[in-house]
Amino acid sequence: MTDKIWLDRWDERYSNDQFAYGIQPNNYLEEQLNKLHPGTILFPAEGEGRNAVFAATKGWQASAFDISANGQKKALQLAEQHQVTLDYQVGELSSLHYQEQQFDVIALIYAHVPANIKSAMHKTLSRYLKKGGFIIFEAFSKNHLEYIARNEKVGGPKDIESLFSIEEITSDFPDFDIIELKEMEIELNEGLFHNGTGSVIRFVGQKQ
Repeated sequence: MTDKIWLDRWDERYSNDQFAYGIQPNNYLEEQLNKLHPGTILFPAEGEGRNAVFAATKGWQASAFDISANGQKKALQLAEQHQVTLDYQVGELSSLHYQEQQFDVIALIYAHVPANIKSAMHKTLSRYLKKGGFIIFEAFSKNHLEYIARNEKVGGPKDIESLFSIEEITSDFPDFDIIELKEMEIELNEGLFHNGTGSVIRFVGQKQ
């Protein structure tokens, strides 16, 4: 898949007046953030901003990025409605200028990117996390293809390389104490594209 095809896909998805994945935060993210004291947080592949806006309303200094300018536009509109601010950049991670140990938390919520860059992205993001900081991760597992076959409305990539396994997560984040790492079946009700039963990997890790 070329970069332009990938970009066009997300720009088209975020061009609708409705929010592709709704405006409520992801349940797992909300659960985990409620355990932490607000600080600095980064949301990669943040799309239309539902999770970053939620964090900002809870006192977090929220940064986000995505390749889609349409996603950024809607995220900033949502932030304005909630009277919060986001530092939201558009571009690929390699073109952005975050600093090493800049963030207390990095939240990867359905941050599915092309398979050939996903591990490198994780390792780069790890450098931007402070020692003692946390990764919060939820995304579809490799077993999710079986769920898509039964119900395409649950969403998610249809190529197994873009999906995740527990082994990949432990390989991508080797310098982390694992607080939680599991594959599980959950019910999704997120906007237009995440509806039904799916298989996900959930991970919370603390950087050593």
